[in-house]
Amino acid sequence: MPVNETLARYSDWSYVSAVVVYVLAMVFYLVEQAMTKTRRQAARELTAVGGGSAEAVDAPAESVVVTRSPRADRFGRMGFSLNVLGVLLHAAAVILRGVATDRVPWGNMYEYGSAVCLFAVIGWLVLAKRFDIRRLSVWVLLPIVVLLFLGGTALYTPAAPVQPALQSYWLAIHVTAVSISSGLLLLPGVASLLYLFRAAYERNGRFAGFAARLPKAEVLDRLAYRVTVVGFPLFTFAIICGAIWAESAWGRFWGWDPKETCAFIAWVIYAVYLHARATAGWRGNRAAVINILGFASMVFNLFFINLVTSGLHSYAGVA
Repeated sequence: MPVNETLARYSDWSYVSAVVVYVLAMVFYLVEQAMTKTRRQAARELTAVGGGSAEAVDAPAESVVVTRSPRADRFGRMGFSLNVLGVLLHAAAVILRGVATDRVPWGNMYEYGSAVCLFAVIGWLVLAKRFDIRRLSVWVLLPIVVLLFLGGTALYTPAAPVQPALQSYWLAIHVTAVSISSGLLLLPGVASLLYLFRAAYERNGRFAGFAARLPKAEVLDRLAYRVTVVGFPLFTFAIICGAIWAESAWGRFWGWDPKETCAFIAWVIYAVYLHARATAGWRGNRAAVINILGFASMVFNLFFINLVTSGLHSYAGVA
């Protein structure tokens, strides 16, 4: 079926617009951060002053008061609104690409990266709304904007039908599952990285200017764990579907292709993380480092394996 060039062009415009809106949302989030004041004082019960909000954050020898004025909160809410608008434009870009090509819109590296980032932002908006952790939004959007910029420049591919090897219903099942799970697993990777800064601050006061504005370390640790618990089974399902598709396409379930191997390594890392949390009671720095390694392996699989190595998955750059 020929590509609808008009819809494909609208998709590209929506993609660029989404990236611009995400950057604007980051600016508003940063303004909120800049207007959120921190000051040290002896530990005591705190109350809101002048209509603003104040919270006491535990520190090694004293209390750090994080005060967010109504004006700062207004900028944060404006950033969140822009974040929602960016998601709508981003979703429009993905949907229009699919309609223009009459297939699922993740048949190459550009489309796949866009889908992963979309699911990551949607997941984050749900978390930020439910758990009141909007202050982390700028740090979540940062890697997403970087990935989208790379996708829209270095990895951009014009709308076109997929290659014959990908013309299977398994493309919709396998790559959809891996896109959603990869997007979700991006979030605990960021949360675990921020946890290390916050934990260092709570232990010895390091990174006070940055880490004092973050949620408590236990909140970040719990957030990373809960999202991984959701993303890991979906990632497992995606790997199983990939193996079934491989048997149908290549006559074997598993052949240690570079992408299969890297996906398996990532799966093992996340399995170790969840097992250690459940049985050995690992929390804190050790759990965070394992989770960051899992996130790093996913990024490595996305870029290095797809773009540098050669294998059965190299023809289209899909996950």
